[in-house]
Amino acid sequence: MAAQSFTLANLKISQIDSFNNHKPSSPLHFFSTRNTWLGGDSSLSLESSISVLRTTRQRIPIAVVASLPTANPESAVSDAKKPKWSWRGIKSFAMGELEARKLKYPNTGTESLLMGILIEGTSFTSKFLRANKITLQKVRDETIKLLGKADLYFFSPEHPPLTQDAQRALDSAVNQNLKAGGIGEIMPAHILLGIWSEVESPGHKILATLGFTDEKAKELESFASESGFLDE
Repeated sequence: MAAQSFTLANLKISQIDSFNNHKPSSPLHFFSTRNTWLGGDSSLSLESSISVLRTTRQRIPIAVVASLPTANPESAVSDAKKPKWSWRGIKSFAMGELEARKLKYPNTGTESLLMGILIEGTSFTSKFLRANKITLQKVRDETIKLLGKADLYFFSPEHPPLTQDAQRALDSAVNQNLKAGGIGEIMPAHILLGIWSEVESPGHKILATLGFTDEKAKELESFASESGFLDE
């Protein structure tokens, strides 16, 4: 009995040694199972897995927006003559939409466009507003005072549609550029002056409450005309 146990022990040790000394002739695999529904062996080596990842990765095209919504059909001219929005102008508009969503408002109004200019933050117009102590937080507070808080359970659309006065403010921005001969791009300064031209709009009322005046609007317009809006 003892001899039989000794023999079995020696047999197990020899099997272990044989396994340790064995060198696999094929590369290591992530998966060693065979899936019949795939029609064969689904084993993938490290090299083949990396190759699959590299060949299946696709490039995602990015569309660049060069215009914003307009309600003026007469402004739909040829691409060569169509005014172009600067990237700061487009970003200001996009940030305005986002702010309207954050406040859970159903529309993007002039107050949202104003906040979008301040959120963008790098244009001369946003710096001009901050220099006159018109900050994002103050505008946001005045917006809530004027329009109230939205329903907590209301969800804004992905792109809240423009209010009528906000649309007119954007159209005014385009018209300002056209009157100047279409020189340069449409900048945040155009948008701000368009907001100020809508006297009954929330954006105009908030600006007036925070100390913005016709004199400051003329100062901004004068500077913008002299620099051609190119410094933004």
